[in-house]
Amino acid sequence: MNELIGRVISFEKQVFPNQSALYAKLAGEGQSPKALIISCADSRVVPEHLLQAAPGDLFVCRNAGNIVPPYSNMTGGVSSTVEYAVMALGVSDIIICGHSDCGAMKALMNPDMLANMPNVAAWLKHSAAARSVVDTCYPDLHNGDAVRVASMENVVAQIANIRTHPSVSAAIGQGKLSLHGWFFDIHHGVTLGLDGTTGRFVPMVEDQPLPVALPAGARRAADLPALEAAA
Repeated sequence: MNELIGRVISFEKQVFPNQSALYAKLAGEGQSPKALIISCADSRVVPEHLLQAAPGDLFVCRNAGNIVPPYSNMTGGVSSTVEYAVMALGVSDIIICGHSDCGAMKALMNPDMLANMPNVAAWLKHSAAARSVVDTCYPDLHNGDAVRVASMENVVAQIANIRTHPSVSAAIGQGKLSLHGWFFDIHHGVTLGLDGTTGRFVPMVEDQPLPVALPAGARRAADLPALEAAA
C-alpha cells in the first residue's frame, strides 16, 4: 500500500503540474467523454492505457466479466452508468471489451470454481447465453480454448443485453449511437473488433475501416409514411 500512496504523491508533484491546464478546463467546463467503455475489472486490462486516453476522453465502467445485465426495474451500477452516459453525457459510442485469460469466463465455463462465491455465481448468470453458445456450437473446445471463445461470445451476449436498455434503444433508433465489441489479447497486445456484418472478431488494421458491431444509423421498425397513409 505504501507503494501506491507513493504513486499518488508522485502524481501530485510530477504529473499534475504538466497537465494542470487540462484539469482546469475539465473542472471548469465539465466532462464530455467520447465513449463509454465497459471492460473487465481484471487488473491487467486498463481501458485508458489501451486507448491511450487522456483525462476526460472516456467514461469507464469496470466489473467482473465486462457484463451488462439486461434492463429491469431493479437499479444497479452498470445500468445507471449506461443511462447516464447516454442520456446525460450524450456519448456516441459504447464499447464492450472482453479479454483473454479472463477469470470470470474461466468460472463461467467451470462453475465448480464458484462453490464459495455465491455472489459471483449469481452475477455470471448474465453470461449464461455465452456459455450456452460455447457448449452447443463449439463442443470440441476445452480448457483455455473454450475460455477464449467464451470471452468473445460473452461480448456478443452483452451487446444484446445492453440493447434492452431504454436509453440505448432510443439512441440507436435515432441513429445517434454505435455499439462496439472488442477482445483484448493480453499476451500479444492485440485488440480484435466485432464485425457486425460477418459476426466475427477481426483484427483492427491501420488505414482500414474499423470493425463495428452496430454502426450508427436510424433503426425504426415502423414505416412512418406508410402509417400516415393508412391513417
